[in-house]
Amino acid sequence: MVLLRREIGDVLRDQRNRQGRTLREVSAAARVSLGYLSEVERGQKEASSELLSSICSALDMPLSSVLREVSDRIAVAEGVLVPDTVPAELSDTVFSAA
Repeated sequence: MVLLRREIGDVLRDQRNRQGRTLREVSAAARVSLGYLSEVERGQKEASSELLSSICSALDMPLSSVLREVSDRIAVAEGVLVPDTVPAELSDTVFSAA
């Protein structure tokens, strides 16, 4: 079974590691305890939207990017085809609203 909190934690940890940053650096920047951030990354704690926003800010990563990557990972686990582009029927709606 796919757990949302585990996928979110994996995405956050992957991004932090890609940046070559430590838990201590990110926890300080996000103003969250090191232990709590560690539990979020390991999928042991469910992060609130406020906490996710703070961690994303500390990682200089938009929340939408985190959620998109999490969504893609879950879709793969479910065996769902993940499109790599915005479907034509949605692109007019999305881009005209901007």
